[in-house]
Amino acid sequence: MNNSPKIIISGGGTGGHIFPAVAIANALKRMVPACEILFVGATGRMEMEKVPAAGYRIVGLNISGIQRGSIMKNLALPFKVLGSVRTALQLIKDFKPDAVVGVGGYASGPLLYAASLKGIPYLIQEQNSYAGVTNKWLGKKASKICVAFDDMDQFFPPEKILKTGNPVRQDVVDIKGKHYSGAELLKLDPLKKTILVTGGSLGAGTLNKSIEKHLPEILEQDVQVIWQTGKFYFKGIIERLGLDYHPNVRILEFLNRMDLAYAAADVIISRAGAGTIAELCLIKKPVILVPSPNVAEDHQTKNALALVKNNAAVLINDRSAEDTLVNEALSLLNDKVRSAALSENIEKMALPKADEIIANEVLKLVRLKD
Repeated sequence: MNNSPKIIISGGGTGGHIFPAVAIANALKRMVPACEILFVGATGRMEMEKVPAAGYRIVGLNISGIQRGSIMKNLALPFKVLGSVRTALQLIKDFKPDAVVGVGGYASGPLLYAASLKGIPYLIQEQNSYAGVTNKWLGKKASKICVAFDDMDQFFPPEKILKTGNPVRQDVVDIKGKHYSGAELLKLDPLKKTILVTGGSLGAGTLNKSIEKHLPEILEQDVQVIWQTGKFYFKGIIERLGLDYHPNVRILEFLNRMDLAYAAADVIISRAGAGTIAELCLIKKPVILVPSPNVAEDHQTKNALALVKNNAAVLINDRSAEDTLVNEALSLLNDKVRSAALSENIEKMALPKADEIIANEVLKLVRLKD
């Protein structure tokens, strides 16, 4: 095999796409230290900052998604797509990759299409349980499609599918023996029952409203809350409640040590992004998922249902969360048998070492090209 293969990894837009992409790149570098990796993202999106911070070079395409509810904003989209395909073709000509990886996000489509035109083998890493239109179309010419859920043959040719799981940040899921240090860092009592609420770096309005509305019931049962509000909501919540609202309530804009928050929690409330679910399966704690309704093809609900049908998580829909979420969490905290069953079943769905398995598949494409 080529001792210094060249690989392009394309995609991004959200942390859910970027973190797996970086994990795959890191695994490739561990396996073949001399390999050369180029990232291709969308100009102005968060990958343009996060990828260089992880130590990799990135080039941006002038591409964006469909703007729902705005015909005018979509008029330029076909021209952006054509321009991005031209740029992607030039990148492939200049970089001469041996293989290309698409992880989803705006930049994946033009780059993988350009790779198909140039006969460069490519791998798709489909993170969700419901494939998007672009990946379904690109899947026809993909050499391999790495998935995280069962029944993906409804979207892709069965012979190309490999169930690998989604790559996760290993430092985030390494929680063994950290319960007391997590409670200490967050200034909580390690012996009290604790709920972790996390809506991601930007936050989730429904989760925040649900917690704020029912704080009296939580405190009445002497339960602790690690409440990660997200940057869009933090200021308003602090203005209404104050930073030191109650010793049992820790209000945070962002969690820098997600591993310690996971370790300190007894029940976790979260959105249902594919990357988050991959982490939660490895964390092995009782989980309540509240899928975001503001995502393409409602894929978070489909992700959550893949766990629910195996009794591996509880699902509360966004519309009813404000009234039912906290009561469900408190009930789960007090039900040892149900909590144990959920923990046991979600552990069965964990797929560790996804990054290494996918990296190995990428290197197989390089060998085939050789």
